[in-house]
Amino acid sequence: MIGYQFIRLPAYLPLSIARKNMMRYASSPSLLLSNRLALKSSSEKQFCQTMHFTSSPDNIVTITEVSKGIKHVQLNRPEKLNSLDMRMFESIASAASELRDDTSVRAVILSGAGKAFCTGLDVKSIVSPLKGNPKSNIDRLLKRPSGYGHPPPDNDSITSDVNTSSKASSIPPSLGNLAQDVAYLWRDIPAPVIAVLHGMCFGGGMQIALGADLRFAEPNCKLSIMEAKWGLIPDMSASITLRELVRIDIAKELTMTGRVITAEEGARLGLITRCTEDPMAEAVKVAKEIVSRSPDAVAESKRLFQQSWVATQKDCLELESKIQSGLIGSWNQAAASGKNFSLNIPYAKRKDS
Repeated sequence: MIGYQFIRLPAYLPLSIARKNMMRYASSPSLLLSNRLALKSSSEKQFCQTMHFTSSPDNIVTITEVSKGIKHVQLNRPEKLNSLDMRMFESIASAASELRDDTSVRAVILSGAGKAFCTGLDVKSIVSPLKGNPKSNIDRLLKRPSGYGHPPPDNDSITSDVNTSSKASSIPPSLGNLAQDVAYLWRDIPAPVIAVLHGMCFGGGMQIALGADLRFAEPNCKLSIMEAKWGLIPDMSASITLRELVRIDIAKELTMTGRVITAEEGARLGLITRCTEDPMAEAVKVAKEIVSRSPDAVAESKRLFQQSWVATQKDCLELESKIQSGLIGSWNQAAASGKNFSLNIPYAKRKDS
């Protein structure tokens, strides 16, 4: 595998091939890495100290508060390059679900501890009989819905008032399985999600990053949609997220070849929002700027583009009008306008539509 001088077992393998090769990979060596992984920059060290970051086997996805309204989600399995075992799958989906339902959250930063953002599926932990029930693991990953997404709307509550714009009616219920939801559920969070990428971002890790609203990366960070190496397609919501970022020919080429590219090339192609030597500092800076804006306008901006990007012109125009009519005259719209006249009116909590 490219870039894996120290790994004998691939850190990423798609779920379908894992199902067919449980016993074949069960006896393969595990990833052999040092537990003492240095942080990559002084600003990241300072950031983690501010967060009182601690690493423990039972705390593999942490949620901390950077400042008021800004949450930091960190994948915390650095000794395995934050590869995805069953605990990681469940913990990531749970974290996204928790933040989605918290109206005090104004921005989310998503990062990985250690030397990589995420290198995809931890095959041995999922398919080895010595570490659990392989069939049960695969069934859990592929069963839909996962249980972490939005529940289907209550028909009685919807029909009782057809003019009500409810949360259930504006956000469709999640149809994803667990493997898909660890990437897709970040889109369900009304607050913007910023992925901070470094080291390696492969396979499932790349698809998790694609689920964020913004991606800031170190220039030499390595990226790959790796499923082609195993004769498969990306199956963790990339069919939705890729089409919003790159041309169809680029999506096809990256998917068909599985080649590894740098974040600099990713930025030129549209996969990466911005390359910077200190993506964490940039993420915090942008998150604080977002928090200074109306939480309702920010959330509705995210909803507008996600629901209209590939919609018809008629649907786009109607959605614009619907969203704008809900914002005009609201408390947070008045607060945002007042700041232009030196009136410091505090924002109210976000009102999810």
